[in-house]
Formats: sequence, C-alpha cells, structure tokens
Amino acid sequence: MTILAPHNPLPQHIAIIMDGNRRWAKNRFMPAALGHAAGAKQVRDIVKTCAEIGVSHLSLFAFSTENWKRPEEEVSSLMGLFMSYLQKEVDSMNTNGVRLKVVGDKSRFAPALQDLIVRAEQQTANNTRITLTVCANYGGRWDMVQAAQAWQQAHPGQSLQALTEEALAPYLSTAYAPEVDLLIRTGGESRISNFMLWQAAYAELFFTDDLWPDFSPARLKEAITWFAGRDRRFGSSAPL
Repeated sequence: MTILAPHNPLPQHIAIIMDGNRRWAKNRFMPAALGHAAGAKQVRDIVKTCAEIGVSHLSLFAFSTENWKRPEEEVSSLMGLFMSYLQKEVDSMNTNGVRLKVVGDKSRFAPALQDLIVRAEQQTANNTRITLTVCANYGGRWDMVQAAQAWQQAHPGQSLQALTEEALAPYLSTAYAPEVDLLIRTGGESRISNFMLWQAAYAELFFTDDLWPDFSPARLKEAITWFAGRDRRFGSSAPL
C-alpha cells in the first residue's frame, strides 16, 4: 500500500465519478443491481479512508440527470438502493463524524426518498470530521443554471450584467465546500460527464481502469500521492 509522506499537500476536496458497477456485474454474470450494491458497499471504505487521511470533503457522483434514460428496472433498483443506504448508514456516519449532504434536483425523487434525505442531512448536520456529498439527479450544467436563477431571485432589481463569478459562487449547490482539488474517475473512461463543471475547473484529473467496486483504499492513496506531485499553477505561467 502506498504510504503518504507527511509533507505532501493533501487535496481538501476529492470528487469521484463512480463508474463501472454494471461492467463489474456483467463480468461476473450478475444482474446490474448487484453491481450497484457492490459499489455502494465500497463507499464506506473510501469515506473512512478519506477521513483518516484528513480530507475534509468527499463528493460522489451517484446518479446523473442523464441516468433517467437507463432501463426503468435499473433506475428503480438504484432508487431503492439509495433509500436503503440512507436508512442503514446514518448511524455509522454519526459514529464516525460524517456530515451528509445530498445535492441535485431532488424534486423528481419519490416523497419517501426526499423525506429520508432531509432526515439524514439533519441527523448528521453537526458532524465535522468529513463532509460527504452525494450528487443525485445532478448535472454540472443544471447546477450553473439553478445558481443563476437563484441569484436572480435574490437580486430581482439587478441586471445580469451585475453577475460575476464571485457573486454566483454562493448559489452553487456545493457552496459550503471548497473547490475540487482532485477529481477521480474509475472504470477506464477519460471524461468528466457533466460532473461539477464549475467546481472542478482547476482540479487535477486522475483516471483509473479499476471498476468502482474494485476501487480500493490503496488505489485512493495512490491517487492522492500522484496529486501531491502535481504542479498546480491555476492558469499562471510556470516558473522559469
């Protein structure tokens, strides 16, 4: 297992596109639902590892706005898995100091799921060890549009000409979190698929062939060590 040197800079916000659950199941001649269930189990170890290392924010792409196009049976299974996760994990989150936030357009979810989300967020609201953000029915473009609409509602007398990056940022769904330092995608694809387009503008991108259920704490530490060696210039020129 990779050991992090104590002087290496840590990413304070890691975002992960959890890709590969269905392929993991297919490789084992299992239904997709079992792949998603295996992926959900992996979340606990990754959250625990981030908390132990000292990462303050972890965001997971659980369900995108485009995922509604999947077969109805699979979508229904994902919704059921989400409800089960919220019911089973809240006590563990409280024990381990995890604050849960769920971001995305939650209006499309069933009322029972919306209620579970509200209760889980309220029960973990005072935890401070790590903030786990689950992005569900989320899209980066949606986030920017809703932020612009929220800004306009808060400033009805102002023209859009008055809108700046600094003014818009507080209305993003993740305004409580720092910008993404390290974005990880599992599953062998090299794209960000409409995930945190604003927040990850200067993130370092780490792509791995590991399917999400196989993404281990050791691989996470490898990604963090890789991040520590990056020269982050945020658009400025490299020193000569």
